[in-house]
Amino acid sequence: MGVILSPDTSEMAAATGVVVRVFARTDVGRTREHNEDAFLVADLRAEEALRFDDGEAPARPQEVLTGNPGMLFIVADGLGGAAAGEVASHMAVQTVFDTLRNRLAGPAADPARFATALRDATLAANEAIHLHAQRNRELHGMGTTITAAALLGDTLFLAQVGDSRAYIIRDGAAQQITKDQSLMQKLVEAGEITPEQAELSARRNIILQALGPETSVKIDLTHQLLRRGDLLVLCSDGLFGQVRAEELAQIAATAPDLDALCRDLIDRANDRGGPDNITVVAARFDGAALTPPSTGDAVGHQAFLLAGQTEERRTPSESVPVTATLPPR
Repeated sequence: MGVILSPDTSEMAAATGVVVRVFARTDVGRTREHNEDAFLVADLRAEEALRFDDGEAPARPQEVLTGNPGMLFIVADGLGGAAAGEVASHMAVQTVFDTLRNRLAGPAADPARFATALRDATLAANEAIHLHAQRNRELHGMGTTITAAALLGDTLFLAQVGDSRAYIIRDGAAQQITKDQSLMQKLVEAGEITPEQAELSARRNIILQALGPETSVKIDLTHQLLRRGDLLVLCSDGLFGQVRAEELAQIAATAPDLDALCRDLIDRANDRGGPDNITVVAARFDGAALTPPSTGDAVGHQAFLLAGQTEERRTPSESVPVTATLPPR
């Protein structure tokens, strides 16, 4: 179990460290027969992820004093049809959690070691899913997106494959801190279409890679320095396909707590047809270890380069959609 703090301990934590309040929820939506999304919230010092009622949400928001190595938040959106997508997404979140805990056992992790462990845990999930599909014919070709955010001190490190998203809401504005690995994103970056056109395109769900279908995968490894009061929202495309970033910020500003925020966001997506599974993880960060936000703070997609790496830039002509090998989402 995770560490659930009493009010007295919480006050001490707020004075000396980082306090994380988190809530999560998933919903099948209005048109799908079963839910292929998965999520995980975990204290990386614990043996198990925080327990959730009926696999959907904690009985109350979890309040955790972060230490080294900190907290882990994951959203995964399975693909492959039938039960394959569900198998892939659940394998992904569990493999990343188990592998990351094992890799971080022992001495306190520095940022490079921590980020490397997160990357390697995501690669391990790709290998596990791919091998499982190879051994089970009915699951051949299954895959999943993943967006995993891990907290070390005052910094979030993120590993992403696919198009599930992470946002930071700060000072009333929602800023995407991941970059979709999608055909539309590449076309927007090349200036061939506008973001508004991408949102309306019939090809907006074409992703360039996922965990599982191929033997190798490239992890988008990024980082984000947190400030006091920041709200992290991880979500699958069942949410962001129906609710824009500005609406996300507006709903967050009026929701009385994180439980209500998750419910309100899912309700909004369902009110607009709920064409896909919808998953939301919301975490608010507080405590004296975080400084207040200030003008000039960088919020957005920021690559974290490990030793010997250089940031790769690819044009749409160099990025080939793998829709021939990825089953329908």
